[in-house]
Amino acid sequence: MQVDKTTVNDLSIFNADETLSVFHRLDFTTTVGGKDWLRILLAKPYDNLKQIEDVQQMLQSLLPLLDNFPTTISNGTIMVIERFYETPLDEMPAHANTVNSISYKIFHSADFSLTRYSVEHFINFFKGLNSVAELCANAGSSILINMSTRIASLIAKPVVRQMVAWDKTKKLPYPLILHFGNFMRRQYKPEALELVNIYTKLDAYCSMAKACKQYHFCIPRFKESSQPCMQAVQLYHPLLTTPVAYDVQLTPQQNFLFMTGANMAGKSTFIKAIGVSVYLAHVGMGVPAQSMQLSLFDGLLSNIQVVDNIVQGESYFFNEVQRIRKTIQQISDGRKWLILIDELFKGTNVQDAMKCSTVVIEGLRKMHNALFILSTHLYEIGHTLKQYDNIQFRYFETEVKDDQLLFSYHLKEGISNDRLGYLILKREGVVDMLNKIPDTLPEVEKGV
Repeated sequence: MQVDKTTVNDLSIFNADETLSVFHRLDFTTTVGGKDWLRILLAKPYDNLKQIEDVQQMLQSLLPLLDNFPTTISNGTIMVIERFYETPLDEMPAHANTVNSISYKIFHSADFSLTRYSVEHFINFFKGLNSVAELCANAGSSILINMSTRIASLIAKPVVRQMVAWDKTKKLPYPLILHFGNFMRRQYKPEALELVNIYTKLDAYCSMAKACKQYHFCIPRFKESSQPCMQAVQLYHPLLTTPVAYDVQLTPQQNFLFMTGANMAGKSTFIKAIGVSVYLAHVGMGVPAQSMQLSLFDGLLSNIQVVDNIVQGESYFFNEVQRIRKTIQQISDGRKWLILIDELFKGTNVQDAMKCSTVVIEGLRKMHNALFILSTHLYEIGHTLKQYDNIQFRYFETEVKDDQLLFSYHLKEGISNDRLGYLILKREGVVDMLNKIPDTLPEVEKGV
């Protein structure tokens, strides 16, 4: 699925402050390499249903296996293995015996210590991989079976099997330490690094499965459709600790959702929740909802956090226009798109914004190859748009009680007419602060 950098930023899939990202929320990895792989997997939503379903099947197969995964492989183990190959070591005896092993220990003590420490971690690594291969061999997922088969093939070497079978309660003899170390160093480096790569990728997959289990995500169902559609029950934003869930349905017959409501009522959160869920669905992940059905989308575009460009002398409104222009150009290709627009044309005066917004909405709603979710504070234009059958109208209700705003965050049918900006200004004490500013001119010094 085509997703540009602006949309990824709008949805906070990744964030400069990692704790504010969807990536961070899904990160249950135990290795640095696993974290890197998770970032790669989340950065590339699929445009192929077979790939999505393979990942879905893999995650569902992993879920019952998570509690049985070996704990002998840690990030420290991976780091020791990588350091072993990166560190220059003096040549070890080709055929280790008691005499030359003791000699190597005496005259190359630092290298011997590193080799012994590394071999111990290699043994832990291979024992863990052996368990992983056995656990995933009949997992019912082609991804896991292929990984299991490859692991089993790589650890089938006689020396590696000897390491897997080693009783860790017994002390390793010096000649065996050098024998194992020499083999790892001279004959097994590509295989060892491939196994590290396989395991860290599996760590990323386990993280995705753990996130689905931890947050009770559902596995979405994709349906064959020549036109885009989406239906979700109790969908919510995964970054909220106490989210309010929504039901939403967009069909070819009603492909445009026009949403109104006061500031802070929940419009932006709702839009982002849908965007994040559709994005995760195309990664093959579970989604934050009770259930979800959707068509395969070719692209996802958002217009949420437009900024001005001081260096190029471009205004906020100009960049809004350019973003809309780019959107129209892209979705004119006839492919299936999901378009998210939050507070259209904030960068101009109200009358101009109303005219511009109406023109854009009346044009976009004719494009039936896309689903549109648009929020605006310009509720007046909604009444003009009611003549179009394919536009749905929803709003977030806000209650005022004793000069206090009460947000239910519930989505209702209709158009909001809330105007609460002044109340918010008053509630935050800004009006009182302004009223207390004395309206007096400073005294002019004599002789000036």
